[in-house]
Amino acid sequence: MGNGWHEWPLVIFTVLGQCVAGALIVAGVAWLRERDPMARNRLVRSMFFLWLVMGVGFVASILHLGSALRAFNSLNRVGASGLSNEIASGTLFFAVGGFWWLVAVLGKMPAVLGRIWLVLSMVLGLVFVWAMTRVYQIDTVPTWHNGYTTLNFFLTMLLGGPLFAALLVRMAKVPFHAHVAAGIAVVALLVSAAAVVLQSHDLGSIHSSVQQANALVPDYGSLQVWRIMLLAAGLGCWLRALVRRKVPTPAGLALGLLLVVVGELIGRGVFYGLHMTVGMAIAG
Repeated sequence: MGNGWHEWPLVIFTVLGQCVAGALIVAGVAWLRERDPMARNRLVRSMFFLWLVMGVGFVASILHLGSALRAFNSLNRVGASGLSNEIASGTLFFAVGGFWWLVAVLGKMPAVLGRIWLVLSMVLGLVFVWAMTRVYQIDTVPTWHNGYTTLNFFLTMLLGGPLFAALLVRMAKVPFHAHVAAGIAVVALLVSAAAVVLQSHDLGSIHSSVQQANALVPDYGSLQVWRIMLLAAGLGCWLRALVRRKVPTPAGLALGLLLVVVGELIGRGVFYGLHMTVGMAIAG
């Protein structure tokens, strides 16, 4: 029993990967809508941080596997293994999106091809997050084999992605209609809070002859409260300026993003702490 932080490489990899996928979609839409070439160039340069963060996530995933060689071996069963599909889709997302960024920042990307390539990268980000969710749909782990896993992984994308993108757009000094993106993040926060309540109820009905699911993480309630508070505070750093009809500062957005990421790291640690194999008979 515990808070799941023993799986810290996976905690970091999944949270950062999902935030990057969401941020690329939101920032990508801003890039596609922008008509000023200079503003586009500034936005592309600021998107360097997407691939830097994604790189940190992949380094964490390799640490979980133990060595880079094992990372290559994990691709041996693409199509048949959830782990292989996750690594393959993540690598493809990183490679296609990162190469788009490199060619675009060098100014060598034809306009039409650049749009198609970016949209493809955005779609691959969604595929990557979906592939992550499939890794944990294991019928012998009843605490993971449910809709909450898929929901929470995509909610991380919707919570961290828009805020990360808002920071990148603000750094690039590009006009950005932030209210829609902020609204999506707020809805994701409300859904996250509802999911915590519903899942805590469902955990009480999952048990084996030797183990109760809601005893796996004794501090489940307090950890989730801290998580929701951090998420609300992080989004508040963004919403405060929008409500006052002011342009958010990069420092405020960076602080907000940090709080949201920490909140989701706590939530993901709780998720890994809920690991429970069937073992003996499962009821519920």
